[in-house]
Amino acid sequence: MVDNVTIPKNYTASPSSFVGTPHLTVNRDAIYELEESTHFEGPEKLLEVWFAPSAGALPAGANPEGLKCVSKKRWNEMLDLVHCKVLSIIETDTLDAYLLSESSMFIFPHKLVLKTCGTTTLLLGLPRILEIAALDAGFPHTPADEKVSAVAAAPPHRVFYSRKNFLYPDQQRGPHRSWRDEVRTLDRLFLGGSAYMIGKMNGEHWYLYITEPDTRLTPPSTPEHERVDGEETQTRVLQLPEQMAGLTAEDDEAMPDETLEILMTDLDVDNAKQFYLEHAEYIAGSHTQSFNQAKQRTMSALDSITEEDRPNVPDALGESGYEQVFEQELDECELDSNEEDATQGHALGTVISDACGLSAVYPLTQYPEAKIDAYLFTPCGFSANGVVPQPKTRKDTKTSAASTHYFTVHVTPEPECSYASFETNVPTRLTGGDYASVVEQVVAIFKPGRFSSTLFEAKPTTDVDNVTKKVDGKSAKKLDAIKGYRRVDRIVHDLEGYDLVFSHFERYDFAGGKPRLGEDKSRESD
Repeated sequence: MVDNVTIPKNYTASPSSFVGTPHLTVNRDAIYELEESTHFEGPEKLLEVWFAPSAGALPAGANPEGLKCVSKKRWNEMLDLVHCKVLSIIETDTLDAYLLSESSMFIFPHKLVLKTCGTTTLLLGLPRILEIAALDAGFPHTPADEKVSAVAAAPPHRVFYSRKNFLYPDQQRGPHRSWRDEVRTLDRLFLGGSAYMIGKMNGEHWYLYITEPDTRLTPPSTPEHERVDGEETQTRVLQLPEQMAGLTAEDDEAMPDETLEILMTDLDVDNAKQFYLEHAEYIAGSHTQSFNQAKQRTMSALDSITEEDRPNVPDALGESGYEQVFEQELDECELDSNEEDATQGHALGTVISDACGLSAVYPLTQYPEAKIDAYLFTPCGFSANGVVPQPKTRKDTKTSAASTHYFTVHVTPEPECSYASFETNVPTRLTGGDYASVVEQVVAIFKPGRFSSTLFEAKPTTDVDNVTKKVDGKSAKKLDAIKGYRRVDRIVHDLEGYDLVFSHFERYDFAGGKPRLGEDKSRESD
C-alpha cells in the first residue's frame, strides 16, 4: 500500500490495467457545477461528422488513431462552446464514450457523434471540430487564412444533423432558435447540403440536414451579404408513400452502418418516478450490494491519471502504484462533497440501469465485455452511455471501429416536460434479433404515451443489376407492429447512401390529447 500520495485534481484517464477492456473515468468538477432547471428541453440535437467512410479508410497523413488521438483537453475546449461538461468517459480501443452534463459524445477514429439537450449550442462547436480534425488528428485540410478570418478546417466525408421538434423553442440560444437558422449555419460551412422536415406539420415531426459524400466546405471568402438570393438550402417536407427501393444483399458477416433512435414523450408519471433521486435511493436500499460495488468502481475512476500528468506524480507510483492506491477499501477513503456527489450519482445510475431493465437490452450474458456508464441527477433525470464490443466468439475477420458499438439513453422525467431517448448503432446482425424487439424492450422501460423512431440503414457499396432487397423486409416493416401501440405515421425515404424510415406511435390507452408541437411551423419552414 502506498501512503500519503496526493492525487492530482486534473486526472482525466482511467487507471485500468486491463488492456483493451472498457474503463471508466469520472469528472467530479463538472458534476458539482450541474444546475437544476425547470421545463427542461429534453429533445436532443444530434450531430454526426464523418471524416472517412470507416476507421480502416483513414486518409494518408492522418494520425493512425484518427480522432481518438485528440486530447481530452481539446475536446473540453470544444464542449465549452457547446455549453456542456464531461461527467465521465468509457474508453475502449476503438471507441471513447463521453457522458456529458447534457447528453453524450462518442469518438471513433473516423467520426464523431455529439448529442446534446437543453439549451446547448451544439452547432457552435462544429467549426472547432473541423479544426481539431485538421490540426490534432492530421486529416487533410484547408489552412488557416487570417485575411478572411478562416481557421484550419478538415472537409468531412459526410455530415448529419437532426433533431425532433422542440417543446420550448423560445428558450434556445444562438443558431438553434429556429430550424431555418440551423440550416443557414450549416450552409455557411458546407456546400450541397439537403434539409428535410419529416412527419406531420401539425403533429410530431423530425428535422434532418445531410451532406453528400466527400462534403465540400463553403468558401470563406464569400460574405453573407454577397450570397446569391435563393442559395439557401430549402427544407423539403417529406410525406411519402410507404414504398422505397431497398438494399442489395451484403455478406452475412458484414456490419452495416445502422442507427436506431427512439424519441419518447408523455412518459407514464408513476413509472417515471424511478428516475428521481428520492425514489432511486429507496431502490438502492434494496440493492445494497450492487450499490456498494458501483460506488467502489466510481471511486476507482475518480479523476484518474493521464500520461501528461504522470511527470507530476512521485516516481515511486508506477502502474502497480495506481492499482494499490485505487484498491483501498471505500471506508478508508475520505471524500469531499464533490466526490461524494459524483460517487452517488454514478452508483445510483448503475442501480437504476439494472432495476429499470436498461442493462438487459444488451445483457452481459450475450455481450460479456459490454459496459454501462450511468448517472442519476439531482433532484431527477438520468443519462447512460453503453459500449457493446463485438463478442470475441463471433467469427468475424473485420477489424474496424465497427467492432465496438454504442447505445445512449437520456431521461427527463418531470410530467410537464417528460421525455426519454434511446439511440444505438448495434447492428441487428450482431444481436440476432430485429429492431421491433429492441423498440418493444425500450418502450416497456419508459412507458411513453407517444414515441417516434428513426431508422438509418446504409446502402451497400455495389448494386447488382439495380435489383435490391427491401430494407423493410426484416427490420423496418416489423416496426409497424409494436406491442401496446398503434402506428399513426410512417415515412420512408431514399437518401444518397442511406435509407431512412420514420415512424410515430401512440399507446392504445393514451388520452393525452394533441401533441405538444412547441415550434411555429410558419417560422420553421419558411
